[in-house]
This record gives sequence, C-alpha cells and structure tokens, in this order.
Amino acid sequence: MDKEKVGDVELPDDVFSANVNAPLIHQAVCAHLANCRQGTASTKTRREVRGGGKKPYKQKGTGRARHGSIRSPIFVGGGITFGPRPKDWHIVMPKKQRREALRSVLSMKNKDGTIFVLDKFISSDGKTAKMAKFFEKWELASGVIVTHCPDEKTIRAIRNIPNVKMVIDKDLSVYDVVRYKSLLLTKDAIGNIASRLVK
Repeated sequence: MDKEKVGDVELPDDVFSANVNAPLIHQAVCAHLANCRQGTASTKTRREVRGGGKKPYKQKGTGRARHGSIRSPIFVGGGITFGPRPKDWHIVMPKKQRREALRSVLSMKNKDGTIFVLDKFISSDGKTAKMAKFFEKWELASGVIVTHCPDEKTIRAIRNIPNVKMVIDKDLSVYDVVRYKSLLLTKDAIGNIASRLVK
C-alpha cells in the first residue's frame, strides 16, 4: 500500500492475457445497465384517469368539437397516449459469455498497464483522510479495489472517496472494470478470480 515492491506475482495467462472480445464486453455492459433499470415508470391512460364519466356538453349546436369525456388525452388532466408502462428490462446473458467477457476486459486492462497488485489492502483505523492520501500517492484518477474479504473499517474508509469502489472478488463485474480507469487486486483475489474464470 506504500507503493513499494514486496514480491512478484504471476498472473494466469488464461485470464489476464486472453483475446480481447470488444463486442462481448459491450454486450455485458449493456446487459448490466439494463438489469439495473427498475422499469417502474407508469402513466395512466384515459380509462384509468379518475373522472370523465359524463359527457362534457351536448353533441351538437355548440360550435365546438364533439367530445365524450374530459379525460381525453387532448384535455389537461386527461390520460396519456403511449406513455411509459411498467416493463421488465432484464437481460439474461449466458454464463460462458459472462466469463469470456470478464476475461477479455481483464486482459484489456493488463495490456493497458492499469492493473496493480497489492499484498493486502487494509485500513487500520477506518479514516477516510488517510485512505485518500493512499490514492494521492498512487496517482490514481479512479479505481476499483478487488479484495477477498474486506473488513468493516476498510469499507468505511473507502465509501466516501469519489471515483473509488471496493468489491469482493466473487462480485467483480465487467461494468466495474470498464467504468474505473485502474484495477487494484489483492493477491488472494487473483487466485479466486482465476479459479472462477478458468473452468
């Protein structure tokens, strides 16, 4: 964490030096964003809006257009035509494609030189100010930290720092890797990610 070399780590070629499949990465990101949508936006049609059961005025003799309800879409307070309705935006992506997309994006980060490996990532006191100095020392604009088992103090120290996110290795997604410029991995996380993707 002090940006000092303490050892060497060999990254598995099957995970960090695989072929980069850009269309599959794009598909995984689009699926993630679609699955984040709640799909609860809803408007009322003319049959659902309250009121309007009585004909507003007689059919003929007024010189006005004929109307049968003041809840028609052309009236203020009327129903909405072709408005949003509740919808399920969920996209199911096959497991093999998800693994391949994650291998591709990790390999892309490795080729770009934006992967950093730490022996450990722990905050002893849970202070955000000290953790912010860590990112200043590393000169990282944004980053996602992947660890195996984060403790409560470390989570508390990280959560208020902008453009920084901490995830557990089993929850790492393609979107997290793409969104943040740098990827910080602990030694334990590398082994767990490799065992998850090499099957």
